[in-house]
Amino acid sequence: MIGVDDVVAAAAVIEGVVHRTPVIRSRTLDAVAGAEVLLKVESLQRAGSFKFRGASHRVALLTEDERRRGVVAGSSGNHGSALALAASLAGVPATIVMPEDASTLKRAAIEGYGGTVVTHDRYSTRNTQIAASLSEETGAVLVPPYDDWRIMAGAGTTALELAEEVDDLDVFVAPVSGGGLMAGCATVVADRLRGCRIVGVEPAEADDTRRSLGSGERVHTEVGRTICDGLQTPQPGELTWQVNSRLLDAVETVEDDEVVDAMRFAFERLKLVLEPSGAASLAAVLHRGVARGRTGVVLSGGNVAADRFAELVAGGR
Repeated sequence: MIGVDDVVAAAAVIEGVVHRTPVIRSRTLDAVAGAEVLLKVESLQRAGSFKFRGASHRVALLTEDERRRGVVAGSSGNHGSALALAASLAGVPATIVMPEDASTLKRAAIEGYGGTVVTHDRYSTRNTQIAASLSEETGAVLVPPYDDWRIMAGAGTTALELAEEVDDLDVFVAPVSGGGLMAGCATVVADRLRGCRIVGVEPAEADDTRRSLGSGERVHTEVGRTICDGLQTPQPGELTWQVNSRLLDAVETVEDDEVVDAMRFAFERLKLVLEPSGAASLAAVLHRGVARGRTGVVLSGGNVAADRFAELVAGGR
C-alpha cells in the first residue's frame, strides 16, 4: 500500500526532471459535457506520457550498485520509452524487450533515448518473462510498468499537481490498465480532494478492472481487439489492485469508435494529439456522461505515429 506521503516524496525526487504539465479548459467541451472539465495534459510530458513520472522516480531511487548494473523492462510502448529516457538522463544503461513487430516509431524512440532493444516473437514468448530472465542473467534491475510502489507513487504526482491547481473536484477520471496511474492518483485524490468520485476508464474489450470490481477479486480476462493498445492488460496488478479495489468508485468502458471521436475532438478543438489510450478518459466524458460539476480528466499520452493518427481520425481502425 502507498500513502499520499509517498507521492509527495516522489514529487520532490523528480522535481525538475519531469514536466509540470498544463491543466486546460475548453468552453466547447464544457458545453458538451454539461460540466466544468479540467484536462491534465500528460501527452505533453517528457517521452510523451505519464509513464515518465514513475520511471524517473524508480531510476532516481536506484542504489549505486544498481545504477552500474542497469535496468531492464518488457514493454512494447510508453513504459519502455519512458524508462529508456529516465535511465539515459541518469547515466544508467537500459535494456527494453519488445515484440519484433512493434511500432518502428516506438523502437526508434527507445533507441534514440539510448536504450538497447531486444526483440522477441509476441506469439510464442512474453516480453515480461524475457526481461525477468535477462535480469537474472545480467543483474540488471527489473522495472515493472505498474506493479511497484515507486512506479505508482511517481505516477500519482499527476493528480498531486492537479490537486495543487484546483480547489476541489466532484469527479476524477483517468484510464486504467495495470492500474499504476490510477493507484497513485486515487491515493492523492482520496486524501486531498475528499468527496471526489473516482472513475476509471477501460476499453470495452479489455475491462479486467471493471470485472474485478464486480467480483470483488482480481479477474483474468481474455483481451479482445482494441485500438487502445496501452490499456490491454488481462488482469489488474497485484499491488495496484490493493489500492484501486479500495478507492475506485466505478469503472466506465468505452468503444473504439468513441475513442477515435475523442482523438478527433482533441485535435480539432483542443489542438492536442492523443494516442488512443490517452484519449480514453476524454471519450468517457464525451460519450458516457461521467463528468459532473467540476471534473478532472487525465489525458495520459500522445505517442502515435502520424500515419496511424491520420488513418484513425479519417475513419480507419
